Amino acid sequence: MADKGVLDMFRLDGKVAIVTGASSGLGVVFAQALAQAGADVALGARREDRLVATREAVEAAGRRAITVRTDVARPEDCQALVEATMAEFGRVDVLVNNAGVGTAVPATRETPEQFRSVIDVNLNGCYWMAQACARVMQPGSSIVNISSILGLTTAGLPQAAYAASKAGLIGLTRDLAQQWTGRKGIRVNALAPGFFDSEMTDQYPEGYIAQQLGRVLVGRPGDPMELAAALVFLVSAAGGYVTGTTLPVEGGLLTS
Repeated sequence: MADKGVLDMFRLDGKVAIVTGASSGLGVVFAQALAQAGADVALGARREDRLVATREAVEAAGRRAITVRTDVARPEDCQALVEATMAEFGRVDVLVNNAGVGTAVPATRETPEQFRSVIDVNLNGCYWMAQACARVMQPGSSIVNISSILGLTTAGLPQAAYAASKAGLIGLTRDLAQQWTGRKGIRVNALAPGFFDSEMTDQYPEGYIAQQLGRVLVGRPGDPMELAAALVFLVSAAGGYVTGTTLPVEGGLLTS
C-alpha cells in the first residue's frame, strides 16, 4: 500500500460492481462514478428499459455493463442478478444497495401493505442482495448500503416506514460487518445522505426542501457527485480500514 499514490488508492481497475436501483437518480450517478474509477458494472432495477441510459453512461466511461431486471424484494431476483454478474464478469467486488422507495403517510392512516412494501424493498431487499453477493465475494470486497439521515434524525414529514427501514439498515450494516469483515474479508458500510436531487425528492411538498435547508450548515442541497465520491472512497482501497460504520453526507444537518 505504501508505494501507491494517494489518488491511486481510489481506483477500481479490474473490479466489478453491482448497483441496484440503477435506473434513475443517484443510482445512475453511482454507476457512472464507479465506471469512471475503473469498474465494470452490473445494473439492476425493476424498470429494466430505463437502465439503457445508465448502461450507456458506464460504457461512455470506457467500462462494460450489463442490465438485469431486478425487484430486490424478491430474493430470487437478487440471486439472479448476482448469477448474471458472475456469468458475464466472473466476480463481484462491490455491491451498492441503492434500491429504495419513499413514502410520507401519517402513521394512523398507513396500511399494513404500505408499511410492508417499504420495508420489503429498503431493508429486506438490501439483506437479500448482501446475502447473494457475500456467497461469491472474495476477500477485499465491499458492500455499501444507502441509508439516509432519516435513519438518524427526523425531518418534518410523516415517514415512519421509510425512517424505520433506513435505521434498520444502519443496524444491518453493523451486524454484517462484524460477521463478514474478519471471517470473509468483506467490508460493510453505509452512507446516510442528506438532501440530494432524486426521484424521491421530486415528490416532496412544494417549499419543503427550502424549509429544511435552514438546518443544513452548508446552506444548499448536496451535489450527487459529492455523494458518489464518498461511495468511491468506501468501496476502494482508500477506505480499506473502514467497516461497520455509517458515513453521513448531509452538509452538517445532523449538528443542528
